[in-house]
Amino acid sequence: MRFVGLDPSTKTGFVALGIDGEVLEAEELQGNGEQDPERMVTLIDDVMAKVQAGDVICIEGFGFNSQKGFHLGGIGWGIRMGLYRRQIPYIEVTPAQLKKFATGKGVAKKDELAVAIFKRWGFESSSDNVRDAYILAQIARHIYALLNDGKVKGTKGQYEVIKAILENKPDRKKKGRRGNGREK
Repeated sequence: MRFVGLDPSTKTGFVALGIDGEVLEAEELQGNGEQDPERMVTLIDDVMAKVQAGDVICIEGFGFNSQKGFHLGGIGWGIRMGLYRRQIPYIEVTPAQLKKFATGKGVAKKDELAVAIFKRWGFESSSDNVRDAYILAQIARHIYALLNDGKVKGTKGQYEVIKAILENKPDRKKKGRRGNGREK
């Protein structure tokens, strides 16, 4: 059993954890080639080669404030379509949920995340993408634990994130972000 975190980006973070949280694999994938679509296709293929049937996967949702939105959307959707084709389910985690799970608050800078990850789990990486993927893999572990033994070992904030993910409720406070200005 593996718990996988995927942070889709031009350099995609991939982390696989074992049942006890041990790091089995932590890598930043870039794909091959100088130009797109070759680089994007090979990146998506690299991710799909690492994913295994039976993995519990959390993937970071789209960051809509990115300057590279269309490009990252292509990579993100390419990975999702690859998982769909192989009938491998995945759990979508918003960027705010990822940050709240690690730091206790839905807004955090990259250096704050790095410190929180190291303090909480003793994991470090020079790649922001791998660090995000690590948090996503930890979220997958916690979701699996909650669904299988009914227990989550962690903070109140982590439980709130897991509950929101399972209820499919994004952790958003601002109105107007859903399109109609109303929260569901």
